[in-house]
Parts: sequence; C-alpha cells; structure tokens
Amino acid sequence: MTDTSSAMSTDYAGVDFSPLVAISADEVVTHSLVRDVPLSGGRTLALLTLDNGRDHTRPNTLGPITLLEFAATLDELAGRAARREIHGVAVTGKPFILAAGADLSKVGEIPSREVGKLLAQLGHHALGKLSTLGVPSFVFINGLALGGGLEIALNADYRSVDATAPAIALPEVFLGLIPGWGGSYLLPNLVGIENALKVIIENPLKNNRTLTGADALELGIADVMFRSVTFLEESISWADGVIAGTTAVSRPHVPGKIERLVKWDAAIGIARKMLTSRIGEVAASPYAALDLLKAAKSGSKAEAFAREDDVLADLISGDQLPASIYAFNLVQKRAKRPAGAPDKALARPIGKVGVIGAGLMASQFALLFVRRLRVPVVITDLDQARVDKGVAYIHGEIKTLQDKGRISSDEANRLRALVTGTTDKADFADADWVIEAVFEELGVKQEVFAEIEKHISPTAILATNTSSLSVEQIGAKLEHPERLVGFHFFNPVAVMPLIEVVNTPATDEVTLATAMVIAAKLRKNAVITRDTPGFVVNRVLAKLLGEAMHAVDTGTPFEIVNGALSPFGLPMTPFELLELVGLKVGAHVLDTHHAAFPDRFFESTNLHRLAEHGTILDRNAKGQVTGFNKGAQKIVAGGTTPMTAEQILRRVEDGLADEIKRMLDDDVVHAPEDIDLCMLLGAGWPFQMGGVTPYLDRVGASERVFGGTFHTPMIRGVSAATAVLN
Repeated sequence: MTDTSSAMSTDYAGVDFSPLVAISADEVVTHSLVRDVPLSGGRTLALLTLDNGRDHTRPNTLGPITLLEFAATLDELAGRAARREIHGVAVTGKPFILAAGADLSKVGEIPSREVGKLLAQLGHHALGKLSTLGVPSFVFINGLALGGGLEIALNADYRSVDATAPAIALPEVFLGLIPGWGGSYLLPNLVGIENALKVIIENPLKNNRTLTGADALELGIADVMFRSVTFLEESISWADGVIAGTTAVSRPHVPGKIERLVKWDAAIGIARKMLTSRIGEVAASPYAALDLLKAAKSGSKAEAFAREDDVLADLISGDQLPASIYAFNLVQKRAKRPAGAPDKALARPIGKVGVIGAGLMASQFALLFVRRLRVPVVITDLDQARVDKGVAYIHGEIKTLQDKGRISSDEANRLRALVTGTTDKADFADADWVIEAVFEELGVKQEVFAEIEKHISPTAILATNTSSLSVEQIGAKLEHPERLVGFHFFNPVAVMPLIEVVNTPATDEVTLATAMVIAAKLRKNAVITRDTPGFVVNRVLAKLLGEAMHAVDTGTPFEIVNGALSPFGLPMTPFELLELVGLKVGAHVLDTHHAAFPDRFFESTNLHRLAEHGTILDRNAKGQVTGFNKGAQKIVAGGTTPMTAEQILRRVEDGLADEIKRMLDDDVVHAPEDIDLCMLLGAGWPFQMGGVTPYLDRVGASERVFGGTFHTPMIRGVSAATAVLN
C-alpha cells in the first residue's frame, strides 16, 4: 500500500483540503492497492484495487482521506508512466463492489459553504488525475458503482463492465445533490444528452432505478462487457489490446454536431417540463443537474468542473441535503428496525391466507400475498360472480407478469394454482391469516369479522385494512379481539411501500409480531401506530386537505389554494390528491376526523357535492390536468371570506405542527421520525423536505405553535443556520 500520510496535510494544486481531513478522523478508508500485471510485448499494467478491508456488507466509499490517498497513488503512477515503467493504469474494486459513492456520513459536520466546496474540488482533483496519467486509463466496473463510484469510471479513458453488476447509477438528485465529480459533464459528452438525462434525472426520480451491466453497455457507459467468472482476466486482456493498438473501441453514442445544435436544448426543455409536472419546483437538485447538463454541450472540462464545484457547494450547505440524508436514513435504517416491534420469534407461521372481498383492493391483496408468501390464498365475496371476477383478475395479473418476463411460465402456473375463490366460509377453516377489504363502514366490518370468526381456527389472526375507522371498534363483536390487528395498505398495493400496523389495546404480542413479520415478507415497510382516527398518514393528510377545502369553502379560488401550498413540494396538488384517493373517500375521511376532533378538523358539504359531481379537475386525453372544472367551480362558489395564499400556508403549517405534536404527545407513534417515515413512504412526501417535521421546524411553525422544535438541533443546512446566527 502507498504511504500518503505526509502528503495528506499538503496543499494540492493550491487548495488546502485539511479542513475536510479534520472532520474525517474516523473514516473507513478505502485504500488504493496497486500491483503490476504483465501484458504482451513486455508492457505492464498497473492495477489499482479499491478496498476498505470490510466484507460486502460495507461497500467501498469515497471519503476525503480515501480521495487523498487515491490522488497520491495516481501521482506515483503518473511518475512511473513518465519513466515508462508502466503502460496503462486500471482501477477496479474489491469483490462485487467498485464503490458506493461519496462517504456522506460526515456531511452534517461540514461547517460552511467553503468547506463544502472543498469536497467538490477534492473529488475533481483526485478523479481527474485518471485523464492525465500519460498512459491509457481503464476502469473495470466489477460490481456496484454508484455516484462517485461511477464517476471514477467516467473520468477514465476506457471502461469494461461485469455482466452481473447489480447496480450502476448516478442517484445524486434523489439525495439533494448532483453528480459533482465530473458526471454532469462527462456522461452527456460520452453517451448523448437523452441517455444522460435518463441516468442523472429520470432514473433517480423513479425510486432510484439503477442500471445493470447490460444497460451500461447499451447506453455507452461501458465499452465492453464480460462474464463474471472471467471478468478480470478478460478485462486485462482487452486493455492489453487497446494499449497495443490491436483492439479498437467504438463510441456510437458520443454526441455529434447535429445533436449539439438541435437535439440538446430540445431534450433539456422536454425534461424541464417533465420535472415541473411531476415534482413541482421546490426540489433544487434536479433543476441544478438539468442546468449543468444544458451547459455541458459546450465549453471546456475545466469550466464544467468549476460549475459543478459551485453548484455542489450550494447544495451541500443548503437545507435540502441534510433533509434528504435524514429521510434516506429513515428509509434505510429506521424502517428496517421498526419502533415497538415485538420479538419476531413470537410470530405464527402462515400456511394459508384468506381474503374477505373480491373487489379491486381485495384482489390486489391476494396477488401480493400469493407472490410474496407462496402459500394458498382463498378469496370470498357475496356471490359466485364476484368471486369469479376477482379470481380472473388475479390470474390476468399473473399472466401480465409472465408476458413481461417478470416470472417464468412454471412460476405463473404455480401461482395461479394457489389462488382459489369460494362463497363457502368453511373454506377459511385452515387459514392462518385472514384480511378483510370490504366497504369502509363500521357495521359492515364488524359483521364480516363476527361471521368469519365462526369458521376459522382458534389460532388464526384477523387483519383489517381500514384507513380511518377504529380497529378496536371493528373487533367489538369478536369473541377474541386479541387476535385482531390493523394492517393498512396504501394504493396501489403493489407499489406503495408502507403498511401502518395498528395496535389496539386488545391486540396481543403474538398477533402484532405476526403482522410485522408478514409485512416484511411482503417487502413492505411497517410502522406501528396506536388505534386512533386516521392513524398517521390519513390524519396528517386530513389536516392538510381539510384546511385546503375549508379555504375553498370560505371563498378562496382553487388556484390560490394550489399555489399557497406549493412550498411543501408535494408530488401533487391537494385537489389532485383528493381525486386520486377518490372524492367520496376523501369526504368520508374528513367527516371521520371532524367527528373525532370537531374543534380542529373541518367537514365539507361542498366536498360531498363535488363527490356527487365526480370531478374537480379537467384533464386532456393523456390524463394531464388542464384546469379546474367549471361545474366544480360553480359548486363551491358563494364563500364570502377568501384567504390570501400567505394566510392559507400559515394556517396549514401551524395546523400540521399542532396536530403532529398532539399525535406524539398521545403516543400515536413513538417519535417524529415515525411520522416522517409514514409520510415519505405512504404519501410521497419529498425526500428533499426530509418529511414533514423538519420542514415545520425550518419554517418556524413548531416554534410558533408549541415553543420548541421536533428535532434538536434542527435538520437544516449550514448556510441557513449561519444566516440565522448573523
């Protein structure tokens, strides 16, 4: 290993990186280990392997000390190249992993924008050396390559990729950053603007979609792909041919003059419209990345890297990065260890599932259970026609999965064979888990459970998918209410990652443990909530939507309400959200919360009238919103006390801060983190906001309402904190 300890305190190209080193004393360093590999014709390849000395559960990451060592090692190799001791340099990673990107564990300790800019400059300084070695540089992408890991490859001259590489991506905009170590310039100039937009903006905003090795080859990120079993040997042989001049490398995706003159700006314009319609204009990083991609069509690499330095410095020191990292950690860590979950060992095994109902929601449940648990699933309804329709829907969805190549024909046949329908409740006798998906009315759910309890075994567990009713009251007619638990999915069932597991005063530990284990097997994230109206997601949304409808009811135009709430950065407006959940469902949820908390939640006669009318928004043939429906506007006309946008925003912010504080005081969930986890996963609350509670702290609503904050210290950037202090 190269000894770089003396170099780490030295200026690099006139920049002093020591402030970064000072906050990275406990960094898990990814070392740069070099060995010489003989090539044909007496030539030598220096193979640099990135390795942090840990197993695959701790990927290589790129912190300041790692980058300084990498830079110093490349300087030594450049010296050897000048002396003609080596004829090429290749970088690869430890088994299955090139690098998982920048080490962000200390970003929260960066004290200023100036130090944040050093992190951008250090990445450029270190990775940029791959293009100035004096000999060809290669990166052998042998596995995971995310963010800065992929940017290592982009800074090199040539790239090979392992056919089994599981995840290759530039996910930065998902975390409130941009590819700031060359990616925003190098990628579009390698693969073309449309491919770059897909990798840098589109994929991260699709739940961090990643590329396979084959994808990387097809897009032109990699020049060649090899099988995993011989990947290193074949990559070295290929590099040998490139160095010797016997192997030609074709780059068909490199943009030409016509693309730069015509297609480039047009693609940027289309992407900007897509962003605005999908995520609004609050999230900063996607638009910053878009601006960098637009600028990448011309100018020098040095100019581009300087732009990346400034943009990355702004983002690192702003509010959205720490909020994004907070949200990311919630999803990656807290969601995996749910607060209040009983010992998994208490969970009962599930050998058969019963679903009460055969409508769309029930059929989605059945499909999910049979796919994930691989156990028999039986559905029931009032008559055979409904049952047959439900089974046919499930079989059709299985066929769709097969047609798309998601499952094999054998697996499709097995899944279809596991799904049956019946009108005879006796067929539920051997079910271990029974979940209802019937009409959202207390009396209906009570009668359904009281009836099914006569037929199921004493150890079977009952689950209700109610969205706002009291689970305890639903079980009021059960002989054994201790085996009932709330199991609230979000629609669409297959996509939405959250389940609210509702723990009633009667629910026993075995039932709760079983529910949590099943949620995990369904590949969902579960949060345990107390049995209270709306649980978490619907209670928070009922407050927001109730205030929005109240503003309309009192005379505020729909447009003003939409604009007023845009600072939340939500993926859709309040009225789009109401139409998504269904206007009748929305009206029912508001009524439920008004009945429970009449002093804090509004009911809306107009919303019931809008539900009968059927729509609030006009849409074109593609389903895109074109404006507000004239009939809907007529229905809500007549209010005499309209509000300003500022008044509406303040009411909603303060109302949410008050309601969430009450929820925490009432132990609906254990901590603000659980509120945010629910809103992130169940309501699409933006990662860049960090969920709802960090936002309420930042805008002062928490202080105004209860004289404190949900988080101490507040989750905010150093630029904002410095401005407050000054």
